[in-house]
Amino acid sequence: DRDMDMMAADCTTKSLDAVLRHSANLPEGTPQVRGYDFNQGVDYNTLLQSYYTSGFQATNFGKAVHEINTMIEKKVEPQSPEEDENPINLNPCERERTGCTIFLGYTSNMISSGIRETIRYLVQHNMVDVLVTTAGGVEEDLIKCLAPTYLGDFSLRGRELRPNGINRIGNLLVPNNNYCKFEDWLMPILDQMVLEQNTEGVKWTPSKMIARLGKEINNPESVYYWAQKNNIPVFSPALTDGSLGDMIYFHSYKNPGLVLDIVEDIRRLNLQAVLAKKSGMIILGGGLIKHHIANANLMRNGADFAVYINTAQEFDGSDAGARPDEAVSWGKIRMDAHPVKIHADASLVFPLLVAQTFAQKIDMFATEKKQD
Repeated sequence: DRDMDMMAADCTTKSLDAVLRHSANLPEGTPQVRGYDFNQGVDYNTLLQSYYTSGFQATNFGKAVHEINTMIEKKVEPQSPEEDENPINLNPCERERTGCTIFLGYTSNMISSGIRETIRYLVQHNMVDVLVTTAGGVEEDLIKCLAPTYLGDFSLRGRELRPNGINRIGNLLVPNNNYCKFEDWLMPILDQMVLEQNTEGVKWTPSKMIARLGKEINNPESVYYWAQKNNIPVFSPALTDGSLGDMIYFHSYKNPGLVLDIVEDIRRLNLQAVLAKKSGMIILGGGLIKHHIANANLMRNGADFAVYINTAQEFDGSDAGARPDEAVSWGKIRMDAHPVKIHADASLVFPLLVAQTFAQKIDMFATEKKQD
């Protein structure tokens, strides 16, 4: 019995040592976890500031706020006397050089959703320098100027929608008539582009075409209206992968010959990164738009700042799910950078992020252009 008691005591000592192990001191200044206290009332600014110390993706949100605010601070820094004395602009897009070139990339569903208005705000007030999106990210903006997109439900069944000419994007609904209106609007513009190519020697690229469409839509609700007005280039190397491609395909039989040069556009895009003093990436979603921006920044040995917002995971090896650290290994983000990924739906997070960054610093940016 005595031996059993000694063994039990020994086991208890080991258990106590395991359970009540003493902690090493954490580094001085390590933040303590603390959320928002609603006893203070409802103060949305303070609530969002409290995310930084709330943990999980809320903390990543707080880090993203800091990362974007750092981009903005660098962007609006005054030029050095040497730069003021040497005003030569080597940028083929003729954007004014600032302390930080901000690339904004987003997938088409962002434009289909209400995030379009957030993106339009940033472009209207000249807060970003380069846009990269997909074909849908272009056409859905233009189509919304012609006819609305509606709220539906994720559970609506395709076999019931299709006979009624209703297209579903998640829980959004787009009547097929919208695309018919888009065709009626677009075809004369394509005719004019072919004419200018053949008679004036105009060399069209996807970015030049998007600028032209933004000018033709002539609607201040449009992202691309403001992009062309503020001379913000929009790159979309897969511009034919959507309704625009459908219309270009049909048009090629009626009035063949339109050429879009993607080689000129990759030079224009890469030079936005190469000529940047500092470079920042804000990327909503994954796929082409994410890699196209990151690869352009490889040309300058990596972006200085980066914020990703998406729900993709890295276990399948996809570029969409790759964390920023993978981009560091490729030289697409600098080794001394502090990039942030928020694992979240951008439709929920991005307006809040803009509310805590760009929208609070609107006076720092050049006022919108009043004339074309």
